[in-house]
Amino acid sequence: QDPESTVLSDVERLQLNPNLELFWNTSSMEGGRRSCHTAAEVDLVAGSYKSSSMPGSPNNISKNDPGLQKAVLSAAYSFNNQSNDAFLFRASVIHRAQRQVVNGIHYIVDLEISRTVCHKRDNNNLSNCSFQPAGNLHQTLECHLEVWQIPWKPQSQSLELLCKP
Repeated sequence: QDPESTVLSDVERLQLNPNLELFWNTSSMEGGRRSCHTAAEVDLVAGSYKSSSMPGSPNNISKNDPGLQKAVLSAAYSFNNQSNDAFLFRASVIHRAQRQVVNGIHYIVDLEISRTVCHKRDNNNLSNCSFQPAGNLHQTLECHLEVWQIPWKPQSQSLELLCKP
């Protein structure tokens, strides 16, 4: 491969991501050729990749992230529409939340949903519903949720919602 085309592709990568750290490998110059690697590539080859994330991989996010809150609310409405329970459920605890950017935003969430005091027949706003107090009607489910949001489309697509007592 022509060394100048290698340099050009690395310059193009740097223009796409100005924070990209580039390292020139001059110790292995073969016939006057040199290669350019990102910091991540150098660390990965050295077996010591230290970054908390790689492009396209899931990243931990704040439990207050607006997109996450929208995904969790959408899942609660979906759960309530599918359950035969007389009461509405809503998220009570988010244990783990991750976001992955892949042709939209993929949220991966481990959470608990709990029964509220609001009856389904009353068509209440979930945010106004208190949780059931301890007793016979109190119920909490452990759930795993995966939601794919496409920001330029109004609906979320729930990929997976699995709940167990």
